[in-house]
Amino acid sequence: MAPRVVIIGTGPAGVRAAQALVEAGLRPTVIDEGRRDGGQIYRRQPEGFSRSYETLYGTEAERAASLHQSFDALKGKIDYLPETLVWNISPNTVHLASGTHYQTLTFDSLIVCSGATDRLMPVKGWHQAGTYSLGGAQVALKSQGCAIGSRIVMMGSGPLLYLVTAQYVKAGAQVAAVLDTSTFMQRVAALPRLLAIPAALKKGIALTRVLAKARVPVHRGVQPLEIKGSPLDGVSGVLVALADGELLELACDAVALGYHLRPETQLADLAGCRFLFDDNTQQWLPQIDDDGRSSVKGVYLAGDGARVRGADAAERSGRLAALAALRDRGMQVGGVEQLRAELARFTRFAAGLREAFPWPAKFAASLPDETIVCRCEAITAGELRRVVHATGAQEANRAKAFSRVGMGRCQGRYCGHAGAEIIAAAACVPLSSVGRLRGQAPVKPLPVALTEEVDE
Repeated sequence: MAPRVVIIGTGPAGVRAAQALVEAGLRPTVIDEGRRDGGQIYRRQPEGFSRSYETLYGTEAERAASLHQSFDALKGKIDYLPETLVWNISPNTVHLASGTHYQTLTFDSLIVCSGATDRLMPVKGWHQAGTYSLGGAQVALKSQGCAIGSRIVMMGSGPLLYLVTAQYVKAGAQVAAVLDTSTFMQRVAALPRLLAIPAALKKGIALTRVLAKARVPVHRGVQPLEIKGSPLDGVSGVLVALADGELLELACDAVALGYHLRPETQLADLAGCRFLFDDNTQQWLPQIDDDGRSSVKGVYLAGDGARVRGADAAERSGRLAALAALRDRGMQVGGVEQLRAELARFTRFAAGLREAFPWPAKFAASLPDETIVCRCEAITAGELRRVVHATGAQEANRAKAFSRVGMGRCQGRYCGHAGAEIIAAAACVPLSSVGRLRGQAPVKPLPVALTEEVDE
């Protein structure tokens, strides 16, 4: 019998992995939490919506169309399970929930293409209604065809900041300003690495031109101080310190916030994969080899869920992981060396992006005590610092036990990184020694009543 290969995710990595397996004569099972394929960056609009690819995806329109067409051609050759949550992984088994149904599937090989989510640094008032992550703002635009507000401030740093802003501008939304924590000189210093992918650099420049043409104010080198608002009315404005120290307050009714992306690694954690602290990104990442093999036999990690290197890199890493799975089954494949070489170029480019748009770790130590860090549990920076000083908790899970930070429904997706930074600063220890919050099933809330279906 042919081996059962399960792919999680239908973003760029998942689609190209499925394509490689089908070309090899296999029929993989492809599971996706979304209703339609494309992942986050190429998320397809709902059926019946008629916005053009150029309007919806901008400079990425051609690639989005290519990915969607590729997946449409695969549908008769794969077992496709949309709107299905993989909520746990045990040895050689994935646990699924779809609607009110529960199911398990065994696998011989598992390719996890779980994508990325926003990397967030709290700011005072970010719990106010009307504050979204950049990714959340993008989802609203692509999936619901609406803006998050009538006058919006985009704040943070990284390519996604400019991509989402440009998409909002093209959709006709009013963007009050872009508030970027990185500086122009940081971008200049990163230019040699950014030239590893000239086409991607050109696209980034094109995004800034879109903003300039729309006369959207862009302030660089800012420090976010407060998102103003009230429990009754939500967001009403933003206060930042400009690069020269001058205070700037802007009126708005919505804020999109984010600092790059981070791999969504909870499924890799549940699969038992080993993690290592990455000094370059200052975060814990699953251990993989050049082809995407994890530390667990038969489990492969691809796309932004393993390393955030962009959609183009995700397509290559997805195919590479599928080829690795085939090779490990004794099948002959080609094109591996070329894929590795192309992926190495994207890795250099990603390093340039980190240099150009650095993660603002220094902001964690200066957050006011009243700033909410964990929005699910309403835990403040002051409470977390008191736990460190009163109990001596210098490890993430121990601090979680005493404070409940990261115990909410997001399980630390949005507060975990910033919480670790606050712990490290309060305890005066390296970030690596704080550790990481352990993943636990279910990765997302499930219905109380689930009807079991038997694996076929």
